Amino acid sequence: MADNKKFDGIRLGRFKLSFNSPVILSFAILSLGALLLSYISFGAIRDWLFMSYHSSLLNPLTYLRFFTHVLGHSGWDHFIGNMAYLLLLGPMLEEKYSSKKVLIVILVTAFVTAIINYILFPQIAICGASGVVFAMILMTSFTSFKEGEIPLTFILVAIIYLGKEIFDGIFIQDDISNLSHILGGVVGGAFGYILNIKRKSN
Repeated sequence: MADNKKFDGIRLGRFKLSFNSPVILSFAILSLGALLLSYISFGAIRDWLFMSYHSSLLNPLTYLRFFTHVLGHSGWDHFIGNMAYLLLLGPMLEEKYSSKKVLIVILVTAFVTAIINYILFPQIAICGASGVVFAMILMTSFTSFKEGEIPLTFILVAIIYLGKEIFDGIFIQDDISNLSHILGGVVGGAFGYILNIKRKSN
């Protein structure tokens, strides 16, 4: 008879190394793989698969990159900065809302940031998980949400994080896509509100 036991970790003597957050851990591993491929190919694979830019709509890779650009990063500092937040916040959200819902948030954030950038800023290429990170930051601020109330933590997070991105986008010229951060935060805030409303009504 086949063993249908679900894989839940690796036993190391008295301890078990648990795969506690499959979506987030898989995302981090795929991002690391994309970064290594980028270094091996001197950036060619990142530009081909893990960066979204204004390419022809007749090219199937254009649509793939609308989602895979969140796995690409410009370098180790960019990767480590995003993964630190992702691995800190993601598992808590995955445990609270389920792996499926967290995956949906990642996919929606990737698509929204890519399609808006494609339409409004055809001269700019984007890559990295920053939009996903901002989505999770805003989602986390809804963890203590109660119906009929607006969490003060949400307001403060929105002011601190999104306010900074708006300011930087207007007054500071750099290589960071502030729009991706803002859109990610909007997506995360919307999902945090909707998911908590549904949990309260069940």
